[in-house]
Amino acid sequence: MPLRRIAVLGLTILILTLTLGGSRGSSGPPAPAVAAPVAAVPVVAEHREPTVQPSVSSSMASPSVSSPVVATGDGPAGTVRKTGSDAVALTFDDGPWDDTPAVLDLLAQYRVRATFCMVGRQVAARAEMVRRMVAEGHTLCNHSWSHDEMLRTRTPDQIRSDMQRTNDAIRAVAPGAVIGYFRAPGGNWSPGIVSIAAGLGMTSISWTVDPRDWSGPGVQSVVNTVLTKTRPGGIVLLHDGAGPQTVAALRTILPDLAGRFTLIALPAPTSVAQTLR
Repeated sequence: MPLRRIAVLGLTILILTLTLGGSRGSSGPPAPAVAAPVAAVPVVAEHREPTVQPSVSSSMASPSVSSPVVATGDGPAGTVRKTGSDAVALTFDDGPWDDTPAVLDLLAQYRVRATFCMVGRQVAARAEMVRRMVAEGHTLCNHSWSHDEMLRTRTPDQIRSDMQRTNDAIRAVAPGAVIGYFRAPGGNWSPGIVSIAAGLGMTSISWTVDPRDWSGPGVQSVVNTVLTKTRPGGIVLLHDGAGPQTVAALRTILPDLAGRFTLIALPAPTSVAQTLR
């Protein structure tokens, strides 16, 4: 009997040992399974953060919906430097500025519409001037945010951001305004700038006549250059942000050109001139 008890006791111990060992071994795998999802969370969060940039880029293209059809021409880097008809276009850069109202007054006096290429950072402080341009039928043009003459050397994202910031500033004071044109500061063009402007719905415009009024050459010099060099289909570059010399020169330029050409605001229709009636 003692031997049988010993045998039973030994068998019982053996069974218990095997049972406990098996349950202990099966408890190992669940621990890693719980820990794995915790380690994956930060990785997913880090990869989502950069997706903010594409959403900004996609929203930038929206203004092109209401803008004129983008065109290319025979100017530098494919810019447009002719109106496409015998009509002549007057364009004014670097405003809005203190002399802009005087320029607008003279244009109204001679019933002429023009194109204003504006510097974005100057728009908010002269909002009424921008609204007047729109109300009087002038065409708006993007001339960069701060007249950065090295804009063409920036990265594509920087160029696009600069153009969009300027368009946003203009539309903030003139909601719904069409900005169908872009002019590079200093005329420093590149294929990249022209392409990015086109992506935002803007045609890049150059010029055929430049009296360099911004350099202060004198009223008569500005007058002589414009009156002798303007030809049918030309685009004349002037500056409403250049000072009083341009305003004084316009008193002679406007009646002379209006007597010889049809003066229009871009875009230039091929059949009917956009003149005030």
